[in-house]
Formats: sequence, C-alpha cells, structure tokens
Amino acid sequence: MTSYIDPTKEIFAAFRENDRKGPIEMLNLVQLRAQAKYPDGRKATGAEAYAAYGRESTPVFERLGGKIIWQGKFELMLIGPQSERWDHCFIAQYPSVSAFVEMIRDPVYREAVKHRQAAVEDSRLIRCAQAKVGKGFGELPA
Repeated sequence: MTSYIDPTKEIFAAFRENDRKGPIEMLNLVQLRAQAKYPDGRKATGAEAYAAYGRESTPVFERLGGKIIWQGKFELMLIGPQSERWDHCFIAQYPSVSAFVEMIRDPVYREAVKHRQAAVEDSRLIRCAQAKVGKGFGELPA
C-alpha cells in the first residue's frame, strides 16, 4: 500500500505556480498510525503525536489567516475502498496560496510538522477553489 504524507517537490511547485487571487480551501483526510513513528524512537500514539502537531502549528496557522471552516467525523465508506478509514476529516481555509506556502516555510511550523509526519499513516490533501453552489449534482462549477 502506498501512503501519502507529504507532497512531492513537483506537486508543491505546481501548487505554488497556481497563485490565483482569493482564498483556497484544503480538504484534509487523515489516517493515523496506532503508534507514532518518531525518528528518535520516542513513544506516543498517532493521536497524541497529531494532537502535538495541532497544538504547535495552530499559532502559525491562525497568524497567517488560516481557519477550519468544516470538520466532520468519518462514519462509513459508501463509495470507495472499504479498507479506508479517516480519523480526521476537515476543510482548512487559507487567505491565499502564499499564506499556505508561508506557513509551510515557517520555522515553528517546520518543527511542528515532525509530529504530523510521525503520526500519519496516510492522508489526502485536496486543494479546492470556492464556486457558486448549484441546486443539484449536475450543475458543475465554472
């Protein structure tokens, strides 16, 4: 099984290049390890390590204008691999691409992200743009 924890350099470069005006929304799906995998061997559960990531990264996230605009609790995979489960499901909003990039480069965040890397078994991070909401499923955003 392939795990996705960090973006590749190529994908991150494409992310930075598409620096359109306005906010970006990032759909986060996170699956935690039972036991965190820290390079230094320290012991913690995946949930404990992810909580440490949250505590340490939130001041940077908020300072740069980030906010959580939706959060939910995974219940059931209706369509998709039945083996997938997500421990955290949320949408984070950033005022701009540059705010997200600044967060990733911040020294405090770079220390905090080590907890995320130890905690996460698999994840999806999907960048979205706000669009006008239609009345039905077939009304795709322009």
